[in-house]
Amino acid sequence: VAKYWLESVAGIACQVEIASEYRYRDSVPNSNALIVTISQSGETADTLAALQHAISLGQTYTLTICNVPESALMRQSRLKFLTRAGPEIGVASTKAFTTQLVALYVLTHVLAKQRGQLNAAQEAAALAELRGTPALVQQGLQVEPTLREWADAISLSQHALFLGRGVCYPIAMEGALKLKEISYIHAEAYAAGELKHGPLALVDKNMPVIVVAAHDAWLDKLKSNMQEVMARGGVLYVIAEEGCDIQPAPNLLLLTIPAAQTRLATALSPLLLTIPTQLLAYYTALKKGTDVDKPRNLAKSVTVE
Repeated sequence: VAKYWLESVAGIACQVEIASEYRYRDSVPNSNALIVTISQSGETADTLAALQHAISLGQTYTLTICNVPESALMRQSRLKFLTRAGPEIGVASTKAFTTQLVALYVLTHVLAKQRGQLNAAQEAAALAELRGTPALVQQGLQVEPTLREWADAISLSQHALFLGRGVCYPIAMEGALKLKEISYIHAEAYAAGELKHGPLALVDKNMPVIVVAAHDAWLDKLKSNMQEVMARGGVLYVIAEEGCDIQPAPNLLLLTIPAAQTRLATALSPLLLTIPTQLLAYYTALKKGTDVDKPRNLAKSVTVE
């Protein structure tokens, strides 16, 4: 999500690395690059190792976004952004992810302002959107009864497919991760434009397809991808922002959440859309009777690679 934001608003090239992969490959260091590490606990072993590797390559401009002020990542990083999400009890917590998104949203706009990419009016609009987010989240929680109904059906499935385009693709990935973590249903996410490159072969009436839709430049193409799913007998569960003009149908179930009114290039739609996807995982897990707070085989802090 931050990659989309930073490149579109701040005009800064951004490369996303999987921490556990980064230090084992030959990379081209850039001593002027900002290295951003993101962790809830600040004790994640692979992220710590990646930070140390980056520093060893001469990349000393480091920033950690974290929820624990006294953690190892915070101590070893030059700059610190504390998310202040409060104590985390559940392994798969929504607040850890959403506060990290907020931190990255703020970082994007600070860098854009520093680079002269953000004028006073745009800055005011971005701040207004951020301040308005709690009210939009509260309105969005009114869809919980619908999510409970969807969970009843999805809990009977063994597999699920999540789709999104653009900035909604990583939100689809997060939704799939949460569903598999706490309900133990196999789920994977694809950029919707990749359907015909393989995953469309999986689609039938027994494969629920969850779609995350923002009112953005990718919307028309996403609608076309949804038609491809319905043409193969698939059932769509669509979580969409207001204004997307998606119509419910016998095999298209629709849930609409409020959208921010400023329509910025960095609209906080990823944050607003992630909450219903995580609630869907939550209610599916409750329906299946799994332990939502302590998923099997997982630990609170990943202290080994």
